[in-house]
Amino acid sequence: MAVVFQKTRMLTDKPFHYCPGCTHGIIHRLAAEAMEELGIGDTAIGVAPVGCAVFAYDYFNCDMMEAAHGRAPAVATGIKRAHPDRAVFTYQGDGDLASIGTAEIVHAATRGERITVLFVNNAIYGMTGGQMAPTTLPGQVTTTSPYGRDVNHCGYPVRVSEMLSTLNGPAYIERVSVHDVPHIRKAKAAIKKAFQLQMEGKGFTLVEILSSCPTNWGKTPKEALDWVVSDMMPNYPLGVYKDITAEGGAK
Repeated sequence: MAVVFQKTRMLTDKPFHYCPGCTHGIIHRLAAEAMEELGIGDTAIGVAPVGCAVFAYDYFNCDMMEAAHGRAPAVATGIKRAHPDRAVFTYQGDGDLASIGTAEIVHAATRGERITVLFVNNAIYGMTGGQMAPTTLPGQVTTTSPYGRDVNHCGYPVRVSEMLSTLNGPAYIERVSVHDVPHIRKAKAAIKKAFQLQMEGKGFTLVEILSSCPTNWGKTPKEALDWVVSDMMPNYPLGVYKDITAEGGAK
């Protein structure tokens, strides 16, 4: 019998702890497959965040470190400078990266640290009860914005890809989504390219992935995926925001 699909060896056999309909599991698989296909999995070193993906070290079949909340880029910087030949990546949510970790991500990017950041944006604090995050949409209801995010009081969402693309240090920044199969394929290609450019020594790479959070959004898994398209994508347009290998260097 011909094998048409099998689990990547870069993931362990431990069952994911994520809520039904959460797309963290898809993103894990894409990252793991990309590392395996590039032949960098055996020497890769990942940095797990604080947040929904705090147990990422149990799922990736490579060396992993755990960082304090928001500090993954700083930890990854130290690892990469000590082991410049290794593929070093961080896996971070929006509360981790875009709130308490804002300084770390901005300065790692502007220094052009040769690390790859996988940034999962679900517009909410998922693990700690569904509070408003820096990425929460205008008018979005959360446990700490029960009447919807008021931009006059709370400001506007932070668009990380757009912000970091203005810096000189990044080599590649792209925003993708995993709400359907075609976009999952595009997301994998982006993650693979980010790792490839890191290993070529091009500089800092980041892939922002729009993700669903059915539990804290109060939606079914299907409704949550539809909401990614109807609400998140207009606020967070998909596309390449910087690519130094392309003509002109950026979008």
